[in-house]
Amino acid sequence: MAFNAQGLLNQLLGAGQTSRQARQARPSGLGGGMGGSLAAGALGMLLGSRRGRGSGLLRTGGAAALGVLAYRAYSEWQSRQGGGGEARTLGRVSGAEAEAQSQAVLTAVVAAAKADGHIDEQEHAAIDAQLARLGDDPEAQRWLRREIAKPLDPAEVARAAESDVVAAEMYLASRMVIDTENDQERAYLNELARQLRLDPELQARLDREAEQAVRH
Repeated sequence: MAFNAQGLLNQLLGAGQTSRQARQARPSGLGGGMGGSLAAGALGMLLGSRRGRGSGLLRTGGAAALGVLAYRAYSEWQSRQGGGGEARTLGRVSGAEAEAQSQAVLTAVVAAAKADGHIDEQEHAAIDAQLARLGDDPEAQRWLRREIAKPLDPAEVARAAESDVVAAEMYLASRMVIDTENDQERAYLNELARQLRLDPELQARLDREAEQAVRH
């Protein structure tokens, strides 16, 4: 994978911080440079910030912070199932594993942002304009264009989850993007949970983490 998925995810999840905080949180390389900022800007537009959608996700503060929320929900659920190994969430993994998890979460975020089925011409034009400026990162540009253009398919999104832990992170990020009062978006989320094969108790714990994050 040629683009820095973890850097892009950090850019996106830090979008609600002050410029100073965001600069401090940015990693070196693409994620901390202009390419990461532009790509995150395109994703932010896709999240529909004009309607406030995804505001909880944008305030998360980074991939590791999202990982903390998923870790808490997953570990509590796991302890009730009789234990198991430590949950290797974002912030607790590095290298290729962190990149793979970050790309899986980004895949889930893009899909969730399309769950209402509406990206109008103005939004398309704004997103295209942002993506066109990613000349220094053609791989990120191609990946984002491909993901945005794909038909919405929760089964395909779920295939990016290589473990139960990654499935939990993908669901949590999706839950923080969608409007739960929108029937179409809620139906998508429930189908994603089914395709991810999430235990209902784990899903409920992730829902609570998402709700608390959105409120704060």
